Amino acid sequence: MAERAPQAAVPIVRVAAVDKWYGHYHALRGIDLTVMPGECVVLWGPSGSGKTTLLRAIAGLERVQSGALEIAGVPRAVGPLVRPAPSPGVGMVFQRSALFLNMRVIDNLTIGLRRARGMERREAEALALRHLAQVRMADLAMRYPAQLSGGQQQRAEIARALCMEPRLLLFDEPTAALDPELKHEVGETIAALAREGRTVMVATHEPMLVRALRARMVLMADGTIAGESTSAAFFEPR
Repeated sequence: MAERAPQAAVPIVRVAAVDKWYGHYHALRGIDLTVMPGECVVLWGPSGSGKTTLLRAIAGLERVQSGALEIAGVPRAVGPLVRPAPSPGVGMVFQRSALFLNMRVIDNLTIGLRRARGMERREAEALALRHLAQVRMADLAMRYPAQLSGGQQQRAEIARALCMEPRLLLFDEPTAALDPELKHEVGETIAALAREGRTVMVATHEPMLVRALRARMVLMADGTIAGESTSAAFFEPR
């Protein structure tokens, strides 16, 4: 009996001929991009190149007017009348912390688990502590966001995203608001997640972060994909 050929992996992200407008501004122009499970992809380009818009479209936070967009093989609705809705299985960490200032770190992480998933408090806290330990934050679980450094707040945001067990983690300029020491701290945390085999996409123009990630680089300009590279090739001396 002939052996059955191995089944090809389904892309975590498939974007085909995607266009996005804000009024008359053409923010994404015919974007084609595929991201496979376990890949680490950096969207690289200046401000206004479309990096954040593309991540937000993948996360379901922005509608796109035309093209095709799939998450783990499941098509997302596309068109001018579509209302944005979060993409299942996608977690996103933004440039600035969105932690609830009146809640302890542990409560910031468990509120979504309890409300969206109906977890009991003890189960939710155990999961939150596990992910806080993963980003070296378990000892700060009972602190409030104002008692944390900027880097610690970003690591807490990463842990909160991990609590929802996403298949894809998106990072939008995660180190842009941090000083150099904290940039390194957060960059190493993201790099560790990528080394674990998680599927990660990062929008950035920070060379330090890209070097830490050793990623596939997607180069963006004026709402288009201008080319691809690797972090090693992109930064090697010419």
